[in-house]
Amino acid sequence: MIKRKVKFKRKTKKDFDLKWVIKITALAFFITLIFYGTSELILKQVNIFLGILVILIFILLGALFDMIGIATASASEIPFHSMASQKVKGAKTALKLIKEAEKVSALCNDVIGDICNIISGGAGILIATNIAYYYKMDSILVTLIITSIIAAGTIGCKALGKILAVNESEGIVYKTASVVKYFIK
Repeated sequence: MIKRKVKFKRKTKKDFDLKWVIKITALAFFITLIFYGTSELILKQVNIFLGILVILIFILLGALFDMIGIATASASEIPFHSMASQKVKGAKTALKLIKEAEKVSALCNDVIGDICNIISGGAGILIATNIAYYYKMDSILVTLIITSIIAAGTIGCKALGKILAVNESEGIVYKTASVVKYFIK
């Protein structure tokens, strides 16, 4: 058996950006504060079925942003260079997203996606507690079932999103860029 030394092509090395890490950490704190505070206010005043709808929205929102983050990290710049040269709206924004893929991915996957997952879990516990109280059921059993359903739904939606993100990355990035261009200068 012949042993070969395998060499991998090194990507361009980017500098460590401590400012970005601090910004994204602070952003995560404030987004969590806003999302969780809002969901707590809503869930305390709504019935169980509306609470379940709120949980579903957070699960789908988390999966959507996870899909966007993965699509951005796996998309190729090549079609967007061609589109930008033809002055297609959104192409330059798509290129910016792809060039900053690690930041976009961190924001989408680690900040918004993870926050939505945490909030859906917390909201699930609140809903489970309400179900157990109103229907005189064992709270541990109800919480176990509800959190298991939320976990399975989250994982299933994210798995589907990842398949779409890898197979349709350029289309997802373009659609995302078409929305994002209205929010950035």
